[in-house]
Amino acid sequence: MTEIRAYPDGPLLVRGDFELLDETGDPLPAARRTIALCRCGRTAIPPLCDGTHTLPLSQHPRVGDRGGDARKG
Repeated sequence: MTEIRAYPDGPLLVRGDFELLDETGDPLPAARRTIALCRCGRTAIPPLCDGTHTLPLSQHPRVGDRGGDARKG
């Protein structure tokens, strides 16, 4: 069984048996049975969450690379 849980202002937690694929359908390594998928777009290790959603935007190094608010697509 696979469980996906969305956390408010946080990641999607995926638990159980799953296969993680990239945008072309190629498998991505998932060494654990529980992973956190980023929803804010500020992670340094996409598609996985690195916890930077907890930082204020002004303290996140990637904000400047995107020309403003990293939460905007």
